[in-house]
Order: sequence, then structure tokens, then C-alpha cells
Amino acid sequence: MQNQYRLGIDAGGTFTDFILADRKGGVRIFKALSTPNDPTAAIRNGLALIEEETGLSPETIVSNADLCINGTTVGLNALITHNGAKTGLIATRGHEDSIEIRLGHKEDGYRYDPDYPPATMLVPRYLRRGVGERVLSNGQVHTPLNEDDVREACRHFLREGVESVAISFVWSVLHPEHENRAAEIVREMMPDVRLTVGSQLYPQVREYTRTSTAIVNAYLAPILQRYVEAVDAYFRSLGARHPVRYFQSNGGLALGKVVSDQSVYAINSGPASAPQAALWLGQPWGMKDIITVDMGGTSFDITLTRDGRANVSKNVDFLRYRIGIPMIQVETLGAGGGSIGWIDSMGLMQMGPQSAGSEPGPACYDRGGEKPTTTDANLVLGYLNPDGLVGGRLPLNVEKARAAIKTHLADPLSISVEKAAYGMFTIVNNNMVNAIRRVSVERGYDPRDFVLNCAGGATAAHITALAREMGTRKVLISKLASGLCAFGQIISDVKYNYMAPAAARLEGAESAAKLNGLFNGLEARGRADLMADGFTDDTISIRRSLDMRYVGQVHECTVDVDPFEVTEAALERLKAAFHARHEELYTYAEPNSAVEVVNVESAITGAVDKPGRMTVVPGKGAHSALKGTREMIFNADGIAHETPVYDGAALGAGDRITGPAVIQEVTTTIVIEPGWLAELDASGVYVLTLATQTGTAQPQRATEVA
Repeated sequence: MQNQYRLGIDAGGTFTDFILADRKGGVRIFKALSTPNDPTAAIRNGLALIEEETGLSPETIVSNADLCINGTTVGLNALITHNGAKTGLIATRGHEDSIEIRLGHKEDGYRYDPDYPPATMLVPRYLRRGVGERVLSNGQVHTPLNEDDVREACRHFLREGVESVAISFVWSVLHPEHENRAAEIVREMMPDVRLTVGSQLYPQVREYTRTSTAIVNAYLAPILQRYVEAVDAYFRSLGARHPVRYFQSNGGLALGKVVSDQSVYAINSGPASAPQAALWLGQPWGMKDIITVDMGGTSFDITLTRDGRANVSKNVDFLRYRIGIPMIQVETLGAGGGSIGWIDSMGLMQMGPQSAGSEPGPACYDRGGEKPTTTDANLVLGYLNPDGLVGGRLPLNVEKARAAIKTHLADPLSISVEKAAYGMFTIVNNNMVNAIRRVSVERGYDPRDFVLNCAGGATAAHITALAREMGTRKVLISKLASGLCAFGQIISDVKYNYMAPAAARLEGAESAAKLNGLFNGLEARGRADLMADGFTDDTISIRRSLDMRYVGQVHECTVDVDPFEVTEAALERLKAAFHARHEELYTYAEPNSAVEVVNVESAITGAVDKPGRMTVVPGKGAHSALKGTREMIFNADGIAHETPVYDGAALGAGDRITGPAVIQEVTTTIVIEPGWLAELDASGVYVLTLATQTGTAQPQRATEVA
């Protein structure tokens, strides 16, 4: 860190998390309720809370910060609620409906479901205008651009009050001149409109993916632009010396202008920082295979890192919309502290995906919520402090929680409130376990080979139950767990992705020279952009990937490689990497078959100085942190048992606690089920291990880490 402070802000559906790090290695977490109708209000409220607790004014923090980083759900929420900008599409005539044809099938899991409804179109049919033009698959022009068609489309959009326009033509990546000229006309006739050009945003082969990505970007661009302008202006008013950085779905930071121009990169920016935080926490033990689970008030997010690298996906259906740009792979489930319990038509208890959010919130918040939620169940089970959450700032009403569960679940099912609460706890856990299996087992990974990392304010109450069900024997819980994504932001680097189409067989010197030239060109652009942003050459790193397939295959797979000069001899390295990846994904490879490249990509990263690691002083024994006991339920029989409760703030490095027990941190509650042992490390991380017949296995710190 070059200045006194670094501030990370992660806006979630229920809470907005703040991480404040200082040059001395101090790291503190703060939480404020999110304000969906005015996201910037939550930032103001959070900074006011920081001032109240630390005496540091917002002006003092911001003006003395080397980085202020914002992860936002503004784009995600607009896409979920279909509350984006009024968008128009200019496409090659005859291809206006490609986004509805959707390659001829529904999403995976629903292909043969006749009752599954079609996705809501972000651009309705009357705002899709076809224009005369046609480029062939070899890049030659078959039909010149009809500029009068483009002008007529603009006049139509002006009459309809369109705010944002996407342009996407067939094979534009091989001949972008038609799209570029159409863009000039749009800018001339509609100077106030936001414009997305498909071949510039996503210069990759595949028309449907490129068009869909351009539409999503155009749909969100005005929303993100207004948000970025408001946040930037607010931080400038506080005396910010450096521009605000925004977290992207690709796992890196970017300036506000980049985010507003390429808004599709900001869709899933919050949970995308989790892998970076997980690797930072696991570094003292050399842990590189980590599954991070993040349960907030509204959703449950899962990310996976294998051998120190996060899973990255491209060309995925996200909220039913195909998005081509690279995104940290995040499995999201409607399971959070606000998930509502209900009874289906068969008389079975269900949990979520409906959520009480922060307005009105769970019944126990006593803010008008009447439906039973996960938080209400955890309170009835005794896991949560009845005096309130967030250090008592959020009081809890146990009677309201019991009444909600009794009225909506226990009485209709003719069971006790306690059994209903444990049923809610069990069902939401099973829902989360199934989601974890989707990012692990269904992708060829055994979750028992991974460490489970806890993130989010609600996760720690469920983490040992989840680990037990998954067969995972090690769990990491940072003292910053409830704001781990915000922490991940302040230790992340600036990252941009550059892409190009590259139709070439991996054969001969000509193909090698083509690939080498493409990579060098992309990386020269990336270096120039980062150097203009203040980075030096020694802080810039590069990671390459290629979309490859066997000749004749319909779909390709992405292969990551380190940078090297692509010579004819080096093509064998690319082939070997592809065969290995193909076998990893599909259990077989065809070493004797010809291989071709479809697209190439370079991820250019500028390294940011990292803040100091948190340190915890040696403890005096867990007994010194014992606050008392509380009745808790750990079994389906609904019988409560007196269980010790520990004050996390009073625990020190080396202190050990055997379950059943609860550790109360200011912003999270750690439930340690019977059979688990927790030890607080000097880095501020609780390491939980499952007891074995011969004792308790403890992870050992890597010797190379101080």
C-alpha cells in the first residue's frame, strides 16, 4: 500500500460490506443495509458507520486512500428484474430473431420441457431492425451496407425513445467495417444514446453469442453509467486522489469508464472476488484447491479454485441470456438468510428461492416481515445471539420468529416449532449442497479433495453442516468472512481481456505465425492500456487462452496456456494442452485427429500492491473468551442442549474450541457442530477440522510462508 488506507465496498442484496485496511496491517469490517432504490445511499451510510466507530471521517479515509474499490450488483439486479434501458438492435436483415431462436434449443436442463416458458427478450421484436448487408465466412463482402436502412432504424429508435443501441452483424469479426460505419451513423443521428458494437465488445466467432452479449451490454450500459457517475462524483466530493476502481466478473479491477462502456463485465462482480480472497487465506498452509461458499441475505454463491486458479467460463447462459465474455464461474442459488420457508402443493416444506431481502427482512427483524426465513430458523435453533446481529445494531425478536414458523410451517405440518426450524435448516443446507456438487462433482472434481472456505454473513452458521454432508474435513473461516468478497477486492489486481477470432488448424509455419501475431498484437494493446493507467512493465503479467476443437466438432473448449513464442514446433505444445483439457472435460482425447483454433484471448493483469496480512495476538485459552451458554438444537428431534458461547473478539491465536459450540464474531456467528474442532490462527483465520478415530488432523502451515 502506498497511502494510509484502502477501502473495499461490496454491495449485496441485503447488506453492503465495507473493508477498511491500513498501512500497519489493520483490517476492519463494517456492514450497512443495502439500499436497492439508491445504491449510493448504502455507501454513504456505511462510511458514516465507519466514522462513528473509528472517528475517521469519510473525507479522511477517501483522501488518504490509494484505492477505493466498488463491487456492485446494480447490473445484476437490473438483469434479474428486467429493469434495464430501453434497447434497440441493428442486425443483418434476416437475423433479427437470432436471439429468440437461441440456436434452436432451450437451456440445459429444460430442452425437453414443453411447459418451460421462453426467456423475456431484452429487446422486443419491434425494436429489432434488420439492415441490408452481408459478409461471408471468409471475410469477403457479399452485400454492401445499406446506409439508408441504418438511418431509418435510427429514426424509428428516436420515435420510440430508445436509450441504448446494440449493433451486431453476421461475420462482423472478420470484416468489422460495416458495423463501424453503422456506428458512425448512429452516433451522428443519436448522439445521446449509449452504443454497443458487437465486434468491438466481443470479437469472437459465433453470431448468437456475440449478438446476445452485445444486447446485454447495451441493456445495462445506461444503468451502470449513471451508477458510476454518481459514485465517482461522491468520492471526488470527499477528496479522492485516485479514481474509484470497480470489480469485474473476470476477477479484476477496472476504471469506471471501462465498466460503463463494457457493462456486461460488471454483472457478477461481487462474488467474482471470492477466489482471490480464498487463495490469500489458504496461502499460509499452501492450500490451492478451495471451494468458497458465500451465503448472504438473498443468495448463495459458490466458486472453485483448482491448483491456485479460479474456474473461468465463457459462452454461458446467465439468467437465461447467453454471455460470451470470460467470467469467474459462480454458481448462484436462491438460498440466503432471507430465504422464505413455504409448503408446496404436495404438503412438503420448501426453502426459497423467494427472499425477504432487507425490506422488510426476516420476521425476527421486526420490520414488518411475516414469513419464516432461514434467519428465523437459526434464531429459534439457538444459533444466533437473541440480543441482535452486527454487534447488537440489528435487534432480533425471537417471538416474532417463532410465530412466523408456527403459523406458516409448524401448525400446517402438525409438528413443533423446533422441529420445523430444524427442518428449514436441513432443507436449505441440502439445497446448498446440491449447488456445491454442480461446481465440483458435475465438473469432475471430488469435493473431499478441497478445503471449504466460508464467506458471507450467514454461511458460518451452516458451514460445518455443509462440510459434513459433502465429506469435507477442513474448513477455513476468516474473521472477515462476512465481508470476504469486499476483502477480495482490495487484494485484487487490474485485469483486462483482449480477444480475436483465429480460424486456423494447428499445422504449419503459416498458422504458427498467424497465432503468434494475434497474441502479440493483443498483448501490445493490453500493455499500452495498463501503462497509460500507471503500471510499469515489471508489474504486468499475461495469461493466454485458446478456444480449440477437433476438426469437425461443433463446440470448442477453452485451453489456458502460459505465454510463449508460437513457432511451428511449439504447435505441438498447444495440441498436447488441448488433448489433456479435452480428456479432463469429456474423459477421452483423440491424439491422432486434427486440431483447430477458433478464437484466442489474452488476459492482461497489472499487479496492485497488497495490504498487510491480519495478525492476531496469542490467546490465553478459549476459557477466557467463554460468554456463557445457550440452548441449541443440533438434531431433528428438536431437543435443545446447553451449548457454550464464545466471544470471538476475546479469542487469540492458538485458542482451540471443540464442538458443539458457537463463536460470536461481530458480523457473523460460527456454529461448530459436534465432532468438529476450531483453532484460531495468527492470520485471523479459524481452521476447523473434523475429528477422526485416531485424533484430530490439523493442517500444517507451509514452511516457506512466514
